[in-house]
Amino acid sequence: MTERARVSFAVLCGAVALTVWVAVQAGAQTAAQSTETWAPLRLADGQPDVAGMWNSVEATHTPLQLPASLADRDSFSPEELQALVTARAARGGDGSEWTRPDSTSVNEGDLAYAPYWFDTYWSEPVAGDAPALVVDPPTGRLPDWTSSTRERLSDTRAHLHDSYEYMESGDRCITRGVLGMMMPTAYNNGTLILQPPGYVVLHSEMIHNARIIPIGRQHLEQSVHQWDGDPRGHWDGNTLVVESTNFAEVRSMRGAAALIRSRQTEAQRVVERFTFVDANTLKYLVTIDDPETYVAPWTVAFPMRRDDEYQQFEYACHEGNYSVPNALNGARAQERR
Repeated sequence: MTERARVSFAVLCGAVALTVWVAVQAGAQTAAQSTETWAPLRLADGQPDVAGMWNSVEATHTPLQLPASLADRDSFSPEELQALVTARAARGGDGSEWTRPDSTSVNEGDLAYAPYWFDTYWSEPVAGDAPALVVDPPTGRLPDWTSSTRERLSDTRAHLHDSYEYMESGDRCITRGVLGMMMPTAYNNGTLILQPPGYVVLHSEMIHNARIIPIGRQHLEQSVHQWDGDPRGHWDGNTLVVESTNFAEVRSMRGAAALIRSRQTEAQRVVERFTFVDANTLKYLVTIDDPETYVAPWTVAFPMRRDDEYQQFEYACHEGNYSVPNALNGARAQERR
């Protein structure tokens, strides 16, 4: 949230600007030309100096998926995009835009928080480059799950409170996964970027996850699997490209949005592009390719803005995690009835 006192997180490096660009319409060529002309300062190891705090709150006003009412449209003017996010903000969003078409999960309007807990309550709606965060497939909709994923998720729901092992990894304070760290969410949308020599560090406020990304190094052996994968980065001009492989199998993990529970398999490959357009603008693009989970790869894109006033809270997840023991204790109490 933006109206709050914020606690500083210790940093390693100085700050400038980081910007990621994705071409989703005709104006992309102009954006590419401006990216070519902006020259960031360089660190001693040759990296563009892009350290600092970046905020994706602007993207929270854009729906994850293209609303069904716009399915027959393939282009939008900037004025139309702004009108869409303004109208969406006025009606408080549409839960169907954030959940899968066949989802059995709770609707966005049924959440147990008052509106002022959400970043959208405190920020003016600003349109992005597209009417939805999903830019591929061209339909603007998430691809379907595979049959094995449907079976696994159904089994997980059926046994959700049998054991902590069935509960979502973020609820257990382990990790929200790459998507949970990077996707726009209800609050805590600031990402701290640090650049010690030879690395880029992405620190998410949620669950205080820190992704430590070596630059220009080989991946770990295929037999080594990690919750958030094995990220490796390289620079392509002003674009930081991060490829993550070697993911661990996770039964239940946050999907593309808070209301979507998905899974993660060892086959997953994630490619992120952080394009630094200018000193204050980063455009982020991520492609998820997990053939055991989804029937096709999919891509999301959105902007992040430099925000020197944003300071991260300590996210003491384990210390305040009453939901897991309470949910399990409640289930045991029901069994004894």
